[in-house]
Amino acid sequence: MTTLSVSTSIDRETASLIGDGLNAYNYDTAGPHNDEDLWIVARDAQGRVAGGLKGSSEYTWLFVEWLWISPDRRGGGLGTQLLAAAEEAARQRGCIGVHLDSFTFQAPEFYKRQGYEEFGRIDDYPAGHSRVWLKKRF
Repeated sequence: MTTLSVSTSIDRETASLIGDGLNAYNYDTAGPHNDEDLWIVARDAQGRVAGGLKGSSEYTWLFVEWLWISPDRRGGGLGTQLLAAAEEAARQRGCIGVHLDSFTFQAPEFYKRQGYEEFGRIDDYPAGHSRVWLKKRF
């Protein structure tokens, strides 16, 4: 008999067992994934953070997890600069493209202007909005 437990957290040993098991399967099936984080931080003349991007490359794609611009710097091209720097880093890592997601109340139109195309969407996530997945192949 198998028992299931539902919780909001588990011990490190169990988490490692599950994660290592999945990673081993993926490695055996698709080869090494070469996972590497990427951080790009923009600072103003006084050294204050004006914006930043967090991503990670895995296999041959870069995933952009976060792209944030300080409210007082939005609309001035900093997002475009950060995204271009991430794309260049991806190319240097041998990636064939970049993918990311955005809520419709965030910036999907910005990404489309940068050459990204929508490849997935969930409506009413959150209610009244959508979550959109976009990609750009080099």
